[in-house]
Amino acid sequence: MIKACIFDLDGVIVDTAKYHFQAWRRLAQELGFDFTETENEKLKGVSRMQSLDLILSWGGVVKTAKEKAALAAKKNDWYVQLISTMTPSEILEGVLEFLNELRSKRVKIGLGSASKNALTILEKIGLRPYFDALIDGNQTTKSKPDPEVFLLGATALGVAPSEAIVFEDAAKGIEAALAGGFWAIGIGAQKDLKESHAVIPGFKNYDFEKITALLRR
Repeated sequence: MIKACIFDLDGVIVDTAKYHFQAWRRLAQELGFDFTETENEKLKGVSRMQSLDLILSWGGVVKTAKEKAALAAKKNDWYVQLISTMTPSEILEGVLEFLNELRSKRVKIGLGSASKNALTILEKIGLRPYFDALIDGNQTTKSKPDPEVFLLGATALGVAPSEAIVFEDAAKGIEAALAGGFWAIGIGAQKDLKESHAVIPGFKNYDFEKITALLRR
């Protein structure tokens, strides 16, 4: 009996990876090096400071903790400027229809995201009223693949992990969901998310019945 659905944000509800990439790349170039979109994929589901550590390692740049805090803040300022122009047109295909169906079926809806800007994004795209619980990087101390963000979400929604589906586009997110005892559905390609209970390309043409049927298999 599924009583709740918990969604990652980036790559599941909206595609903000492009904005992260633009801001991180600008920072890297300011530091005298560059990195690719392929490398950027490794930042999926990773916290801001861990992302910075990875990027600095790619450029062979060493910074003190104080310098890293300043760099992360600078990147975030650029990112916030970019997402401030977001509109409901950036909601990924099929998401709004799926959220409306969950509402009609009285299935609780939660967000479990590493982003510290999740609330801003949801407000910009007009989806904040859909969510019964919002757990983001401001409330967590552990990054995925630790299940903390999803466990906090389940507690806030008043459900057991076994009663909730987590939707994730990153392998680390799927790992976190499984570690927490949740049903895990990957959004993307099977080859990247093979540990999931099921993988779908996106929410277009998928309703709640279709998705729960995938779990029953």
